[in-house]
Amino acid sequence: MKIKITSQNHNPLLKRRELAFEVEHKETKGTPSRLEIRKELASKLKKDIELVYVRRMETQTGTMITVGEATAYDSAEKAKLLEPEHILIRNTPQKKTEEEKQEKKIEKEEEKKEKEEGESEGEEASG
Repeated sequence: MKIKITSQNHNPLLKRRELAFEVEHKETKGTPSRLEIRKELASKLKKDIELVYVRRMETQTGTMITVGEATAYDSAEKAKLLEPEHILIRNTPQKKTEEEKQEKKIEKEEEKKEKEEGESEGEEASG
């Protein structure tokens, strides 16, 4: 995976660098994850990973090239203040624990039971 920063603009008001990048990923045979790109950009910019956020990325159809936009902040507090919540969520690793999976499974089963009980009550009332 080769990352090339195509443009870079320093925004002194927001204390960040706004980047456009291009990733060539012929070796991996697939689009790299947002986290992989974030790590590579952070190392290339010599910044901590907590200061770099990938805002957008799009693989060009029929190619092994992804283009996108990222921001690199001067401080983590500024990043958390300025970046939209959905961008913060997309740039954090998703760690699903077994407990969370069990909770979701239980919730789905309860919803299913409630739906079945509601249908059977509706049949009794009409019958």
